[in-house]
Amino acid sequence: MSGFFARRPPDQPGLAMFLNAGDPPLPVLADVMRMLDDCRVDCLELAVPFPDSVTDGPVIRRSAQRALADGVGLDEVLGLLSGILPRLRHLRVALLADWSHTVRGPAVPGFVRRVADSGVDGLLVHGLPPRLRAGYLEAVQEAGLPVVATCYAASTAEVKAAAAAAESATAYLYLVAHYGRSGGTLTADRQELAAALAALRRTTAVPIAVGFGVRSRADIDLLHGLGADAAVVGSAGVARIEHALAEGADVVEELHTFVQTVSPYSASRSLDKPLIQQTPDSASHSFNKPPGGTPDDRPTP
Repeated sequence: MSGFFARRPPDQPGLAMFLNAGDPPLPVLADVMRMLDDCRVDCLELAVPFPDSVTDGPVIRRSAQRALADGVGLDEVLGLLSGILPRLRHLRVALLADWSHTVRGPAVPGFVRRVADSGVDGLLVHGLPPRLRAGYLEAVQEAGLPVVATCYAASTAEVKAAAAAAESATAYLYLVAHYGRSGGTLTADRQELAAALAALRRTTAVPIAVGFGVRSRADIDLLHGLGADAAVVGSAGVARIEHALAEGADVVEELHTFVQTVSPYSASRSLDKPLIQQTPDSASHSFNKPPGGTPDDRPTP
């Protein structure tokens, strides 16, 4: 059974956030991850940064460029995860890696094993060539690494692809609400999206998370009403990080304020500390646990 979105009450949608590793810089990102954990955000889709994504809009592309300019790659991301994952209580982390930039090569089993050894909760490979899918799935199964698979709601011409994605997903299924690039608004046809969710529900037992254009609590509630288990917020949160970095503001505070607007489980931040610019040595953020949290609900690897 998937550990993603498993601790949400049945009447509440799960929440996933997308971030590029390295934006903000990794020491600050560690603080961000602790904040998300304290706020009981369910999932962080953390991308190993890669350039020129054809599916991403300008906000996420600029984010990836900042991370790449800072020298962040797979080694640095796995090092961060190995250190912080054992300290997280609620947040699950799905690593997103681009096939061409990060994974490409003959040593797929070695890549998968390294990712699994970091303790990450799931893996999503972006741009995986269909001809290599079987070998990839064999490698993740052997490593015991849950798979995040993706498909599109507007998929009448892609029924086989959607069914294959649903079959291969063992962490959760990411349903892209509509074609285009990230960073827009939720423009998907509601009936089409509800029908896609219902069809996928009949073929998979893992949670279904919907993303692309999700910017507000209203969007998340709408998707939940259509049958989604969770929603993925990407550009809207990344834009808050970009704003904080440009203004010299506290990135963790800025994103925490945003999380409070989209999640009913946001912890209340102590107000006795001023907003400060984060530094590589910063680990000063402290958030209060919401009522009802368990001491440690993250499974031991």
